[in-house]
Amino acid sequence: MENLQTLKQRFGIIGNDIHLNRALEKAVRVAPTDISVLVTGESGVGKENIPKIIHSLSHRKHAKYIAVNCGAIPEGTIDSELFGHEKGSFTGATQDRKGYFEVADGGTIFLDEVGELPLTTQVRLLRVLENGEFIKVGSSKVIKTNVRIVAATNVNMQSAIQKERFREDLYYRLSTVEIQLPPLRERNEDIHLLFRKFAADFAQKYRMPSIRLDENAVKTLLNYRFPGNIRQLKNLAEQISVIEEERTVSVIKLQQYLPNNNGNLPAIIGDKKENDFSTERDIMYKILFDMRNDINDLKKLTLDLMKSGNAEGVQAENHHLIEKIYGQKEEIENNIEVLNITENTSEEKNYDFIETIEEDESLSLQDKEIEMIRKSLEKNSNKRKLAAKELGISERTLYRKIKQYDL
Repeated sequence: MENLQTLKQRFGIIGNDIHLNRALEKAVRVAPTDISVLVTGESGVGKENIPKIIHSLSHRKHAKYIAVNCGAIPEGTIDSELFGHEKGSFTGATQDRKGYFEVADGGTIFLDEVGELPLTTQVRLLRVLENGEFIKVGSSKVIKTNVRIVAATNVNMQSAIQKERFREDLYYRLSTVEIQLPPLRERNEDIHLLFRKFAADFAQKYRMPSIRLDENAVKTLLNYRFPGNIRQLKNLAEQISVIEEERTVSVIKLQQYLPNNNGNLPAIIGDKKENDFSTERDIMYKILFDMRNDINDLKKLTLDLMKSGNAEGVQAENHHLIEKIYGQKEEIENNIEVLNITENTSEEKNYDFIETIEEDESLSLQDKEIEMIRKSLEKNSNKRKLAAKELGISERTLYRKIKQYDL
């Protein structure tokens, strides 16, 4: 069995982080077996190295190794790519085609971004894992295959399972052994080492002296979070190598290449709950504040109408506002009731503004509303249809108001 240092040199892996070493040790341990392996980690951490190590140290090393990016293949063709198809099975299928599972028989398939697989394809993959069988698209013949599957994903699989985007039984089949690679921000001692290696590689590639960072630039580099991980660091080293004429890079120059320079910001961990009450309460707040603004606008409209005496002009211009108030009234009342029921007694002070709306504005608004309805009815000889049209509300709503106010 190869030691870790030899393994790193063979596959171009740089770093001495304890979590990285642990991941490599697990890969070496499972390689001689046929156990399915799931490699997890953020995008850009180098997950593609693990299946190569596993395949090269296994008894399948002389057979085929095929890497498939599941996220890059369209949903309509991925079944054909993985399992093959029969001639005439769909438009454009002019001849029989072997899929990757047939071609790689006896070898290893690396399914990158396995979390992006469609649910129908996940069912087919589960059958391969359970009994080594699959059926080509458009065929009824069962084909046997002996393939070792190593999968990788940057998706939170537990979250995907909860959202029914990934089958739980398939997840447990794939993750017999799970190998997690750490993000670059957790490998602080390896960051400068990797940067120097990339800088030396690009210096050789572009035939120029290698760049180096001054002391302050190194500190800034180590404090940066690198959301793109090793891929982003490599891209950074290449940009600076090509663009900068001065081979010693200062902290000011380096900062120009670091997006947002968010070195010390905390990482966002986990997904926010979609049904979190605080989110619903924020929506309720917004609805109620919008309602209060609408009521204020309606008060102003009513006063303008009374002062100008031009009811038809004002109402024609603003009838949509009145209709909105009436249409939303029941919904707003229900929202207020829900907020009052679900909130703890200790938090009731957060809804003082509701009482303010009711006390300060409801009485005066009601008086003006009664007066406006009465004037409109008098003007239209008590014809409700004409009065409702003038007020910008439905005849049914007007009838309910007449009954409510005993007009």
